[in-house]
Amino acid sequence: MYTEIEYELRDHVGIITIDRPDARNALTFTTYAELADAVETTTARCLVITGRDPAFCSGDDVKQVMVAASSDLTSTDREPRLTPAAGSLLRTDVPVIAAVNGAAVGWGMELALMADIRIASERAKFGELFVKRGLCCDVAGLARLVELVGREHAAELLFTGRIIDATEARDLRLVSHVVAHDDLLPTALELAERIAANPPLAVQALKRGLRTALDPDWDDLGRWVSSTLTELFRTDDHREGVAAFLDKREPSYTGR
Repeated sequence: MYTEIEYELRDHVGIITIDRPDARNALTFTTYAELADAVETTTARCLVITGRDPAFCSGDDVKQVMVAASSDLTSTDREPRLTPAAGSLLRTDVPVIAAVNGAAVGWGMELALMADIRIASERAKFGELFVKRGLCCDVAGLARLVELVGREHAAELLFTGRIIDATEARDLRLVSHVVAHDDLLPTALELAERIAANPPLAVQALKRGLRTALDPDWDDLGRWVSSTLTELFRTDDHREGVAAFLDKREPSYTGR
C-alpha cells in the first residue's frame, strides 16, 4: 500500500516506520502524504513512529522537497495553511510514541515533537536546523518545544540550529527515556501496549483534554508559519543555505 513508509498493526498497536534508509529517511511529498494517511486511517489504539536505521528522520529531502516547496510557497495564489501531515498528527486522538532511533533533525525533530511521548536510542540526535537554511521551523518547534524545555532552551536550539545528543535531550526533558539502541523498539512497544490495554474512549478523551489545556490554535499558528516561510523562501540567505548544503561548504549569509 505504501512505498516510503511501512505500516504494521500488532494487536492494537500500530507501527509506522519511515522507510528511506539510503536517504536517512528524508521526507518527500510522497512520504508526507503516506504518513498523514497512515495516521488518519489507523485503527490502532496507540501508534509508534520510528525510522529505518540508521536515522529517525533527517527532515525534508532538500533536492525533492525544499526547492519545489520554495516555488509553491512563494506562489501568489497559495493560501497559508498548516502542513497537512502536521495537522494529521496534532489532531489525532490516538496516542503517539516516537521511538527515535537516530538523527531527528529539521522536520524530523518536528515529527518527534508532535508525538505525545518520546523515547530515544542512545544513538539519537536532535536539531532544529531550519535557521541554517534561512527558514523558520514548523508549528511544533514553536509550541511543543517551549512546552517541553522552556523558552530559554528552546530559543537557543532554534536560534543556533545546534544538534544535541540523547543524553542532553533527556536532561532538557525533550525525551522521557534513553535506552540502548537494541532496546528502543521493545521499550516503545511495551509502553504502547500498556496504553492500548486501557479503555480506548477514556484514553482518547484524555488526549483531547491535553490538547484543549495545552495546545495553541494549530491552524492559526500554521498560517503564521506558512506566511513567514513564504517571505523567507524569497531571501538570498535561504538560497545560500540550500546551495551551501548541496555544495558541502560553509554558508555566507548577508541578511538579504
